[in-house]
Amino acid sequence: MTDIAALLGDEAEDLLGHQCRGIPKDMLHLPGPDFVERVMMDSDRKPGVLRGVATLLGHGRLGGTGYLSLLPVDQGVEHSGGASFAPNPLYFDPENIVRLAIEGGCNAVASTLGVLGSVGRRYAHKIPFLVKLNHNEMLTYPTIHDQTLWASVDQAFDMGAVAVGATIYFGSAESRRQIQEVSEAFAHAHELGMVTVLWAYLRNSAFKHEGVDYHEAADLTGQANHLAVTVEADIVKQKQATRDGGYTAIGFGKTHPRVYAELSGSHPIDWVRYQVANCYLGRVGMINSGGPSGKDDLHQAVRTAVINKRAGGMGLISGRKAFQKSMEDGVRLLNAIQDVYLSPEVTIA
Repeated sequence: MTDIAALLGDEAEDLLGHQCRGIPKDMLHLPGPDFVERVMMDSDRKPGVLRGVATLLGHGRLGGTGYLSLLPVDQGVEHSGGASFAPNPLYFDPENIVRLAIEGGCNAVASTLGVLGSVGRRYAHKIPFLVKLNHNEMLTYPTIHDQTLWASVDQAFDMGAVAVGATIYFGSAESRRQIQEVSEAFAHAHELGMVTVLWAYLRNSAFKHEGVDYHEAADLTGQANHLAVTVEADIVKQKQATRDGGYTAIGFGKTHPRVYAELSGSHPIDWVRYQVANCYLGRVGMINSGGPSGKDDLHQAVRTAVINKRAGGMGLISGRKAFQKSMEDGVRLLNAIQDVYLSPEVTIA
C-alpha cells in the first residue's frame, strides 16, 4: 500500500486531520458499498441504469467500496494526438489505453467513439466502457472553444458501453445549446439503461479577473455541479476547487454571504465539500479530475484523492498523469490513487 502521509509531506497533518464545520459530514449521502440501494433507489432511474452504476462501482481494485477510479483518454481530440501521446507514443494504439485501465485496476475506461470502437469486441466485456460523446477539437483556426457531438448514444450502446459522458462549458456563449444537446442525449441514454457522466466545466475569459483565475473557484464550480445534476447526470466530473469567491470577485450572478462566511470555508477540503453539496449533498457522486501531467504527479494525484475522499467525493478520473508515463509508472500512479480510497486512515472530514 502507498505511504499516503509520506507523500503528503508537510501537508499530511492538515489534510488528514481537517474537519468540515460549515457542511458537516452527517448531512451527506456518502459513497459506500450500498450506494445504489441506499441512495439511487429513490430516484427515477430505470433498473438498467442502476445495474450500470453497480457495474461501474463493482469493477477494479475499488470494486465494492462505492468509489471510482477512472482512466480518461480523450485528449487526442481535445489537445491533439501529438500533444497527448508524444511523451509515450505507445498510447497512439487504443489497445494500450484499455490495457492501462485494466492493469491499473480502474473501474472503467473513458474515451472517444473511435478509440473504444477500435477494440470494442476484444475488451467491452472485460472492463466497462464510457464513451465520451462530445469534444472540443483544436485544429480549427483561429481556435474556438466549443463542445460538439461526435458520437450518438446509440453508437455507444451498440458498442456495449455501460456509460456515456459529455462536457458542457458552463458560462460560455455556447452553453445553452450544449445544455439542450446533452440533456437530450442523457435522457436517451437513461431510456437504454446507460449511466450518464457530465464533465461540468467552466469556460469564459471573464472568469479570469485581475490576474486571478476563477475557473476552479468553489462557488462557481459548485453552481456548475448544480446545473449538471439538473440534467440528471448520474456522476459529475469537476475540476477540484483551488480557491473561492468567484461570484464576488467578478461581480455577477447571485450568491449569499453565508456561502463564504460558513459553508465553503477557507480550506481545500471545505471548498470541495461545497462542490459535493451542490451535487444534491452527494445523491449524485462527484469525481474530481486529476489535472495535467507535471514533475510531481504522484504527490499531486494522492493529494487530490485525499481531498476528494475527505470532502465526500466519489473518486478520481485521472488521465495524463497516468498515460504520459510508462505503463509500469502509470499503473503505479493509478494504484496510489486507489490506495487512498482503500485506506481506513483517510476518513471523511
